[in-house]
Amino acid sequence: MTYPEALKYLDSFINYEKKDGYSYKESFKLDRIKRLTEDLGDPQLDVRSIHVAGTKGKGSVSAITHSILKSQGLTTGLYTSPHLENFRERIRLNDSLISENDVAHLIEKIKPVIEGRTGPKPSFFEVYTALAYLYFSEEDADLAVYETGLGGRLDATNVLKPLVSAITPISYEHIDKLGHTLGEIAFEKAGIIKRGSVCVTAHQEKEVFDVISSVCSQRGAKLMVVGKDISFEEVLCNDKGSVFNVSGIFGRYPMLECGLLGSHQIANAALSIGIIESLRFSGITISPEAIRSGIKTAVWPGRLEVVSRRPLVVLDGAQNRASAKALADAVKKIFKYNKLKLVLGVSKDKDIEGLLEELMPISDSVVVTKSKIVERAADPEGIKAMIGRSKKIVMTSCVDEAMDTALSQAGTHDLVLVTGSLFVVGEARTRYANIK
Repeated sequence: MTYPEALKYLDSFINYEKKDGYSYKESFKLDRIKRLTEDLGDPQLDVRSIHVAGTKGKGSVSAITHSILKSQGLTTGLYTSPHLENFRERIRLNDSLISENDVAHLIEKIKPVIEGRTGPKPSFFEVYTALAYLYFSEEDADLAVYETGLGGRLDATNVLKPLVSAITPISYEHIDKLGHTLGEIAFEKAGIIKRGSVCVTAHQEKEVFDVISSVCSQRGAKLMVVGKDISFEEVLCNDKGSVFNVSGIFGRYPMLECGLLGSHQIANAALSIGIIESLRFSGITISPEAIRSGIKTAVWPGRLEVVSRRPLVVLDGAQNRASAKALADAVKKIFKYNKLKLVLGVSKDKDIEGLLEELMPISDSVVVTKSKIVERAADPEGIKAMIGRSKKIVMTSCVDEAMDTALSQAGTHDLVLVTGSLFVVGEARTRYANIK
């Protein structure tokens, strides 16, 4: 099988990341991925794993944790979603994306297993998650870090038996699918906690923490909490990165440096240290030097990523109120600019009103757009109506047009901020071919 043939086969499966109007509890079935992985020999159990869920920061925490583990010299897998420009970004081994040849080779293995079964076909995410399991197994990875796709309890990554489960800050998201209260959403996320394992959680709202704590008690999981068992202190935070101190479960880490921008990344790094230290309960000790080096060298594109300086162009995948607030706070704190020109494209199942309430106060003008590849992208006309007449607004039909418009209007000392969706950020990022 060739790589283009593998892509065509993958595209034949339903992709809920792009689709609109589906029922989460009817469409997401663990039985499908369980059957698929069993037929493949349960490759997800061949490699020790770390499982990360949450609303905001789960990708960053996964990337930082992965960076620390490979700094220790371990062969480490990383599975994240969605991608920005190339779907091979979702599967990494140390510093490399999965190759086109490996994708083709593994699809060739998976296809007869799927075609030989009766019953409902798996989704794109389920097939690609199974592919990641196979890849890390065949490559004899020492450890693999998995970010959940949607929720946790019914997610295709939830056939793992992780050494450590981690939960980043939980806020309102996908309320039509995960639940209308923080407790209901937390219940879905906490579904990744396994019996007898270790769970590390970020600081949470009381309603959320109570759910996580209760699930840990029911499943006999050891619970470690940022803010209690792990603490951090910011020393410096600017447009080049941050310096901070962390007091962990087993040690202290003074004057750590992180190149990921924003104070929220300090909290994410502290959570990653909690994950890394919790591996000791499974007999895995990571050196302080690897922790320090891994945090310093961690890269996570599309999250407060500076891709140009004159004018300043910043990409960030914030897509709910909590992430938009963290973004707005970071922009005000670390960047210096004359006017902020917002390029905004959002999926229609997101809290658009919440995003606007956080981002409009920092914006001088808005270019509204939409992703060309996502069925559930919100109509720019509807976003414009929600903004009202308080801002100068330009509507565009695609991200390329939006970027052309914003950059043509921006002065040398202005800031162009692209946000609202990782799909929009990914399309904008393709203009900057020199970035990695």
